[in-house]
Amino acid sequence: MCARFFLFSPDEEIKRLFQMVSFPRISPRYNIAPSQPVLAITNAGAELEVRHFQWGFIPAWSKDPQPGQAMINARSETAASKPSFKNAFRYRRCLIPANGFYEWKSAGNRSKQAMCVRLSEEPLFAMAGLWEQWSSPDGSELETCSVLTTAANSLLEGIHPRMPVILRPEQYSKWLSADTTPIPQLETLLQTYPADEMQAYPVSSFVNRVANDSPECIEPIREQKTLF
Repeated sequence: MCARFFLFSPDEEIKRLFQMVSFPRISPRYNIAPSQPVLAITNAGAELEVRHFQWGFIPAWSKDPQPGQAMINARSETAASKPSFKNAFRYRRCLIPANGFYEWKSAGNRSKQAMCVRLSEEPLFAMAGLWEQWSSPDGSELETCSVLTTAANSLLEGIHPRMPVILRPEQYSKWLSADTTPIPQLETLLQTYPADEMQAYPVSSFVNRVANDSPECIEPIREQKTLF
């Protein structure tokens, strides 16, 4: 599962990763949550395009979407065939830049420890996503997205059984390729990222509150020294 993530890389670094000619200046975000705007990269034909989607996928056929019905994640194993996602999987795929994400590990006594998950060597990466456009009866439109997930690797399985699909730079173009790309070829991209290329460490409960959006969210918990 992926229910919170962060993106603070400078726009020049993001532009370089996606090999884009231009990229808008963005503000660092350390606690991106469902229903909030999410920056995404889509295929606009001859070049890539930067879009902002509301995080929480709403199928185009929904009659009266409610916030609680929005789907922040889509299972990669079934997205291509599930009614809610299959059209988006075929026609509306995207890349969602991130520097890392959060997950909450059971710590006993019904409490949970917030964990920050990042790549060991790459400060910036992209998660595979799907997006959709919903039109209301009054003509207004809403564009939403979902992060694809897969089975957790050995590093994360003790924290949560699912994790976001993280793509490598050499896979970006195929994921954003035209809708003529065979679905089986796209599905081969949706693999579990290697555990030995990732790290996870505990952070404070400061991140639990969505309103908290500062570098403190990703700071490791310091060891407490016993005073004698």
